Amino acid sequence: MDELLIPEDEYRTSGVHIGTQQKSADMKPFIFKVRTDGLYVLDIKKTDERIRHAARFLTGFDASKVLIVAARQYAQKPAKLFAKNVGVKAVAGRFVPGMLTNPILPDYFEPDVLFVTDPAVDIQALREAVSIGIPVMGICDVNNETRNVDFVIPANNKGRRSLAVVYWLLTRETLKEKGSIKSNDEFTLKIEDFEAEL
Repeated sequence: MDELLIPEDEYRTSGVHIGTQQKSADMKPFIFKVRTDGLYVLDIKKTDERIRHAARFLTGFDASKVLIVAARQYAQKPAKLFAKNVGVKAVAGRFVPGMLTNPILPDYFEPDVLFVTDPAVDIQALREAVSIGIPVMGICDVNNETRNVDFVIPANNKGRRSLAVVYWLLTRETLKEKGSIKSNDEFTLKIEDFEAEL
């Protein structure tokens, strides 16, 4: 196993692996254990591995044709910062129905790939992506249904710090894959920069 992208305790303290008390059958392969308080815990190694693969996958697309959707309050700032740094388009906040399917809308956009922060909350965008037949990537918590998500990043998609860490790592790894930066040292943004205000 490669070294993790950040030290394991950094993943732990940010709660990236802490799920909910409900789990979906879809997410079973990513679950490490259930805690005594009934919370399901995700496998950090799988999260780490998926973030690397996601960065590689995203670099295979023209950045201007990648759409990130983040309706959750704590997801909006990190998603926008990711989009700004890697050159993709972000819809933070309300997703206008028909944005991917109705060409007469002023916001109409034809992405080649959709990235959702939570398949349950970003369901409208997810449905439209499925109807136009483009791949969907998503940050999925233990309770998410993933049947329409082609590429799952298993992580806590509700926590402020967790979302900051996932998007921060995705930004750094995508920039490395693109060759925009050569090493982690060249990446000057901090996890804190990606944290939504309380």
